[in-house]
Amino acid sequence: MSYQELAIDLLESRGVSLSSIAKIVYILQSVYYPALTEEECLSSVRAVLGKREVQYTLMTGIALDELAEQKLLPQPLQAVLEADESLYGVDETLALGITSVYGMIGLTGFGYLDKIKLGIIGGLNDDKDRIHVFLDDLVSGIAAAASARIAHRHEGAKVYPGPTGSNP
Repeated sequence: MSYQELAIDLLESRGVSLSSIAKIVYILQSVYYPALTEEECLSSVRAVLGKREVQYTLMTGIALDELAEQKLLPQPLQAVLEADESLYGVDETLALGITSVYGMIGLTGFGYLDKIKLGIIGGLNDDKDRIHVFLDDLVSGIAAAASARIAHRHEGAKVYPGPTGSNP
């Protein structure tokens, strides 16, 4: 099994489908690219998950969530994760590694998603039966990176206005 397949399996084992992430990407980018399809968004999510640093980040964050659910972390870390302490910040820091794969636009997208908790991100954040301290932010990071990837690859992203406002 490849690391990409492992990352996808880990997401699915925690209730996150690639399609649910692609829907978030579509919502973020379809405003700018009306011809965008959910299939293109899914392809972008898969591309992000193809990056080894993304795979390692997912493995790490999901392992910490699972260890917290099993009450296997040392105190006070166990209590911090159980409470999803707002000042913890390590979950966001880990996810920022994913967003940086496609530049600053990924960072701004992540901040937006972290604030509004769109789609599956809100479901993970609000789940009282499981601990998703890391996973909600990791999914936000993947969606933000996949969204930024689309923005960077879109034909319109390469057109800049000339000094008088006309295209060169």
